[in-house]
Amino acid sequence: MNEPPIIHFPCDYPIKIILVSGDMRVSEVLAVVQEHAPEVDELNAEVVPSRNGKYGSVRINIQATGEKQLKDLHAELMRLDFVKMIL
Repeated sequence: MNEPPIIHFPCDYPIKIILVSGDMRVSEVLAVVQEHAPEVDELNAEVVPSRNGKYGSVRINIQATGEKQLKDLHAELMRLDFVKMIL
């Protein structure tokens, strides 16, 4: 059975947030991320459209402090109706 990787906190943690392309509300995504990782700003975000133009992504690196922080961040981002997936 494959065990999930062990993460040693605190650590740099990359997050890729997939959004519906017509609804690229990056500022809203950043606001949610900043509630959980205040060190993140616009300069930390890389916005990338998909090849077919249907989706886009926001790539951010945060300083992860623990599993609860990551779970809470994921849950809050998924509440945004224009967020399709988080990697």
